[in-house]
Amino acid sequence: MTVELLVLLIVIVTALAFDFTNGFHDTANAMATSIATGALRPRIAVAVSAVLNLIGAFLSVEVAATVAKGIVQLGAVDGHDLLIIVLAGLVGGILWNLLTWLFGLPSSSSHALFGGLIGATIASLGWGGVIWSSGSDGVLTKIVLPAVLAPVVAALVSAVGTRAVYRITAKSDGDKVEQGFRWGQIGSASLVSLAHGTNDAQKTMGVIFLALVAHGTLTKDDEMPLWVMAACAVAIAAGTYLGGWRIIRTLGKGLVEIESPQGLAAESSSAAIILTSAHFGLPLSTTQTATGSILGSGLGKGAEVRWSVMGRMVVAWLLTLPLAGLAGAICWAIAHFIGGLPGVLVVFGILVVLAAAMWLRSRRNPVDTTNVNEWPGGDAAESSETSAAAGDAKPDDRSRGDDRQPGDQPRSDDQSRSNDQPRGDDQPHGNDRPRDDQARNAGPPAPARPPTRSAKL
Repeated sequence: MTVELLVLLIVIVTALAFDFTNGFHDTANAMATSIATGALRPRIAVAVSAVLNLIGAFLSVEVAATVAKGIVQLGAVDGHDLLIIVLAGLVGGILWNLLTWLFGLPSSSSHALFGGLIGATIASLGWGGVIWSSGSDGVLTKIVLPAVLAPVVAALVSAVGTRAVYRITAKSDGDKVEQGFRWGQIGSASLVSLAHGTNDAQKTMGVIFLALVAHGTLTKDDEMPLWVMAACAVAIAAGTYLGGWRIIRTLGKGLVEIESPQGLAAESSSAAIILTSAHFGLPLSTTQTATGSILGSGLGKGAEVRWSVMGRMVVAWLLTLPLAGLAGAICWAIAHFIGGLPGVLVVFGILVVLAAAMWLRSRRNPVDTTNVNEWPGGDAAESSETSAAAGDAKPDDRSRGDDRQPGDQPRSDDQSRSNDQPRGDDQPHGNDRPRDDQARNAGPPAPARPPTRSAKL
């Protein structure tokens, strides 16, 4: 095995690792609202999303062509130097994905990848090595402009759709409306997953294609190999099934308290925009699109939006391109300074060490299927109780995404009250609570209820 072939294999493995992180980082885009409203159980939701991401990856290669040919001036670099640029860009994108996942911030995996590639290219070739604008192609037209427009357009479409849904169903039975929209969410969330696979899996295909061109295995005018498509489809599907529960919690419970009609409107607008962008070869940020749709669903209903959470997301969006670019540039400089295969191995080793460190740090405050619908500090529960006191809230089982399917019966009053207790990760649970506190907080015994009647929520 030659050194160049070994470097190529390392680049391909790193690209598939990025695709894997893209999968679990962006699962929330499709399934956060369905999990939050209880339309789908968490594990079933990610399994459905994984299968549809796998299928979607084979539907188009327009976005892959944009990534492979629309960022780096391929005439200015080739061979080993281009492989180093691709590797450094991938490492920068992966590190940013893992960092934002650790903090539960739904930032753009697409922009992390593009930022890493742009930073590595600038470090290697200077500003002229990047295709900034070339007619309808280039970074500004194909990446920056959609990044600005996508969340705004998604929010507007979702807000209009949400308002229309609530007006149409205003005089209908609330229980039937909620149950019907839960079933509808299964279809709309599935469509978003299919669209995500069509758009995001292709970005890694484009990067691997770029590496194969650098190695000389392909020319820039060749067709996308089937094995590249299959490998990227499997990688993003596997990452999707892992879950990415931290970001699912932020989108499903942190931004807006979502009901099923809002969820259907948000998911439908996201799917329409993402599929349209894939058709025109625009490597759109599905994260920004989905976030804009969820924000619009809250505004369309007139619900409370947690603007502090939205503010943190926007800051992450603004920092993604420059910081991922900085990481890519640093990785290129390390590989270039050491040189050859040792430089590649050092950069790959840095990726492994930092990824392991962030994963270990995440275990101090785990988020999984058991607490994905519990916003830290109990804000979600408090806002739900406040709305109920004002007479505006639906029954709890419809506003909270527990592990039930559409059509399940509402829980009893005692169960609802027990589930309403906020559970932050730093709060004691169950028997961990001191007995004195339990005694002090225990109220008078509840009056007996007739055993034959279900309590109304």
